[in-house]
Amino acid sequence: MHKKDLLVVGELNIDLILNQIKGFPEMGSEKVAEKMDVTLGSSSAIFASNIATLGIETSFCGKVGNDDFGQFVCETLKNKQVGVEHISVSKAFKTGLTVVMNYDQDRANVTYCGAMEDLTIEDIPWEKASEYKHFHLSNYFLQKGIQKDITEIFKKAKEAGMSTSLDLQVDPDDQWDFDYKSCLPYVDIFLPNESELLSLTGKTEIDEALAELKDHANIIALKMGIKGGLVYQKGEIIKAEPYINDQFVDAIGAGDSFNAGFICKFLQGNTWEECLKFANLTGALNTTAAGGTGAFDNMENLKSRAKSILNQEI
Repeated sequence: MHKKDLLVVGELNIDLILNQIKGFPEMGSEKVAEKMDVTLGSSSAIFASNIATLGIETSFCGKVGNDDFGQFVCETLKNKQVGVEHISVSKAFKTGLTVVMNYDQDRANVTYCGAMEDLTIEDIPWEKASEYKHFHLSNYFLQKGIQKDITEIFKKAKEAGMSTSLDLQVDPDDQWDFDYKSCLPYVDIFLPNESELLSLTGKTEIDEALAELKDHANIIALKMGIKGGLVYQKGEIIKAEPYINDQFVDAIGAGDSFNAGFICKFLQGNTWEECLKFANLTGALNTTAAGGTGAFDNMENLKSRAKSILNQEI
């Protein structure tokens, strides 16, 4: 039986992106943005869309509302060759939406979670799990419906024969209530950034945070932005330099594109160093166009962008 490459489970939403904003928002006042884009949002969907562009056969499991935004999300994923057969429609909530206000290399987000909170362990197509090689889940903290079952979800994925990866993302409540000691042993590749790693472990230094997870995590692929990235495996560290470019547009989805590059090379059987280098490249390419998927419209254009901007071959 042919096994599909990847099953992604996660949140789905639209991103309404504002750029070149004249000042910071203030109560009782109005600010003007010179540019606006409406794109596919959500960590999980950006990851799925971009890794599909890289040639990985991908299906998505999530929830949308019965509305135009939900149709937009599903059509956009289908156009990127992502399977949407496991996306269901919530009867109780509208499709999620994030308003993104960009300021240079930082941003402020306001998110309506909506249907993403309605996804539960029961919505995951466990009867089809053995058909996939790899299981990825993103944005744990925004998905209230799966939180209590997160360890069971990864345990079931491993029992079905899949390799697994997890990107927690930011906790908007800043509580970081995630039982990493129970869950991470079932996660083959854990994909935090520096801030998330420190917040999760309660440490102030990266080396301390990595040491805290040593007995629980298998592989940690750490996103470090303009400092590059590293792979941590039970005390051993591999580092890779960043790809700096002068055509920066925004950093929306850069971490998700890092994830896409890393898991793509992992599924193709590459070394951890090769996975990390390619992840840094795909993360950097992400920042050269608006939104999380703008640079990944198709493989031919992505290759051209990599060559012309970063002088790299894909």
